[in-house]
Amino acid sequence: MMDEQVLTGARIVLDDRVVEGAVVVRDGVIVAIDEGRTAVGEDLGGDYLLPGLVELHTDHLESHFRPRPGVHWNPIAALQSHDAQVIGAGIVTVFDALRAGDADERPLGRDSLLLADAIASARADDRLKADHFIHVRCEISSQQLLADAEPLFSTGAVRLASLMDHTPGQRQFARLDAYHRFYPENARLSPAEQDAFVAERLAAAARIVAANRPAIVAMAHAGGAILASHDDATLVHVEEAAADGIAIAEFPTTVEAAAASRAAGMKVLMGAPNVVRGGSHSGNAAAGDLARAGLLDILSSDYVPFSLMQAVFLLPETVPGMDLAGAVRLVTRVPAETVGLNDRGSIAPGRRADLVRVRHQPGTVPVVRAVWREGVRVA
Repeated sequence: MMDEQVLTGARIVLDDRVVEGAVVVRDGVIVAIDEGRTAVGEDLGGDYLLPGLVELHTDHLESHFRPRPGVHWNPIAALQSHDAQVIGAGIVTVFDALRAGDADERPLGRDSLLLADAIASARADDRLKADHFIHVRCEISSQQLLADAEPLFSTGAVRLASLMDHTPGQRQFARLDAYHRFYPENARLSPAEQDAFVAERLAAAARIVAANRPAIVAMAHAGGAILASHDDATLVHVEEAAADGIAIAEFPTTVEAAAASRAAGMKVLMGAPNVVRGGSHSGNAAAGDLARAGLLDILSSDYVPFSLMQAVFLLPETVPGMDLAGAVRLVTRVPAETVGLNDRGSIAPGRRADLVRVRHQPGTVPVVRAVWREGVRVA
């Protein structure tokens, strides 16, 4: 016996427009969109109905696992807490970022493996409301990188890997004052101590990066993981990324790098907090400027899960020529298809019934009122 439900009285956000009507779901799959007709079903009262959001880069799981310095939470409980937060933000598919290597050389590899095991276990036990995948953040300037990364890639569960280099003086931290603000412990050093620290990090990176980067690229390609390049700032960075088969340019720090990445066939991903705040916290390229230049393909919530939904409704109000359907594509269809999840990301017949009911008035913060994953109400 088939399970059928009808969500009616909605403003449905399709790939190219918003229509009023109903969505028919059967056995967890969208089977029909009834535009402009009165259908019998659950009345959404004129609220928006969006595809479930797709998040490719969130650092939030680690903050639930390590809520305070020196405190480690139960990994399953931390994952479930994180899961509740992302589903409440309308994120139905999430790539949880786990670290391999660290810019400060902290020993995080065991933590990441514990969290990867927790994701696998929780998925098997049907504990999670959102659909979770693993994204490994590879700090290529770290001496610990390969020792941390090999056990993660050996699980076969890594779907996305990003190449990061947080060495001070380049990429995200081209401005050293931004680097020292980001790492408060550095701000407490004297100017001479800061200079010595930066010199030490630059020397270490010069020794390490040349070996680490090709090793991680090889691991990712061998495991079938999609590759992203993080914080590219120059044409040289983009050329290197293109040669490595990078698919996603995460958070390019300059308009020049974003344009070159797009020209090289990469999808340009920027942070939703950048949109909400009106600019980068590090003083780099603004996501809104890239959107106005037609260079923005994907948004990520990065460090604030709900920022993804906020940005969706802010962009049409601040970027000329961008409508709600176009903004929603940045957080649904484009990220899904970029990582090969072609079964979701759109409200269209044949796609998964991952759906989000949202109430919103211009100039206000949107409210997520209900979430469905494959037709099952999860929030």
